[in-house]
Amino acid sequence: MLQKTRQPFNANAIAQAGAVAGLADEEHMSRTRELTREGRNYLQAEFADMGLEFIPSVANFVLVRVGDGDAVFKTLLGKGIIVRAMRSYKMPGWIRVSVGTMEQSRRFMKELRALDAESALSRGAIVAASPA
Repeated sequence: MLQKTRQPFNANAIAQAGAVAGLADEEHMSRTRELTREGRNYLQAEFADMGLEFIPSVANFVLVRVGDGDAVFKTLLGKGIIVRAMRSYKMPGWIRVSVGTMEQSRRFMKELRALDAESALSRGAIVAASPA
């Protein structure tokens, strides 16, 4: 019953203890901020290079318009890459890409470019569905 009500990606007690320890480690915090900044800048530069619209970010993720966010999510998930489709946030043409390691980001970009080469991405405006 509890499993049905929990938030996605919630943190258990062990993860919470690790987070508290991480917050006390200034060197770790500084290194994490720098890695996040580098990864976010890499993703944003790649999206710009591809001509994809994205929302400039200062967080540990970037929102990027891909056309059909659900389809891109499913395709990437099938390749072992997890992004978040943004339909539930009223942004069906967008995905949320979390900043990971550079290796993970490069792999994601390789797969996203492959989808683009297959014309699976759209740069057009999102068209709202007509009311039924």
